[in-house]
Amino acid sequence: MRIPVLTYHSNNIAGNDYADNDHVALAADLRAIARRGLRIVPLHRVVDALLGAAPESTVDGAVAITFDDGSWFDWHDMDHPTCGRQRGFAGILRDFVAETGTSAHATSFVIVSPDARAMLDRTCLIGRGWWTDDWWRAAQREGLLAIESHSWDHNHATLPATVQREQRKGTFASIDSHADADAEIRRAADWLDTHLAPHRASLFAYPYGESNDYLVREYLPRFAREHRVRAAFGTAPAPVERASPRWDLPRHVCGQHWSDPAGLERLLDGATG
Repeated sequence: MRIPVLTYHSNNIAGNDYADNDHVALAADLRAIARRGLRIVPLHRVVDALLGAAPESTVDGAVAITFDDGSWFDWHDMDHPTCGRQRGFAGILRDFVAETGTSAHATSFVIVSPDARAMLDRTCLIGRGWWTDDWWRAAQREGLLAIESHSWDHNHATLPATVQREQRKGTFASIDSHADADAEIRRAADWLDTHLAPHRASLFAYPYGESNDYLVREYLPRFAREHRVRAAFGTAPAPVERASPRWDLPRHVCGQHWSDPAGLERLLDGATG
């Protein structure tokens, strides 16, 4: 079992070339994956195989795709203020399915707090209301994207206040108490379960890819019945294997772990070879 999980950020648009636009990279990478004869499977199926809830054969020769943060660029075709019209991640997946006749799926790890997203829309985008959750239920219904948690407020440095008790913002490593973890992880799962019912959130991706011993060794395994998370993902650049840590599973991040088509080929050679 060696499953590469590839991660993209739809807000990463600094131009219209592979190296500076995750939309361009995603479209090219999907076709590269297909040329290699690899399947794209839902991330929850990878977790099922890891936890013994499904045979490993269900993920043989597979890749999983994830998106982080959950802005409109995940779902909508958008007019970028400097780079022009951008095909949304969902549209790129649909184009790939129509072109190849194969299946595709991705998991969008979303920042859950409506207030945090409204502020991040102003501090990280351009304040046009491009970070709402009005598309999440439609995504769940279509079945192309699964909505999962990227925490309540990302403990983001640009927010006036976060749920972190001492306001140590800009890192998720400071989420190191039960109260803080509940506020970031359980509260996010509760909100998603309430607003996207009958969907039940079960996967979590650490903001900034950052975990700590308390989250990995104490909170997530010990309080699983309360927060309902089945597995958590960081950003260590490795494939998911049988021995991978359930509460800090690896993912490869576009732009960080590869930045051109040749880099993806080398990554896939190492992960699936």
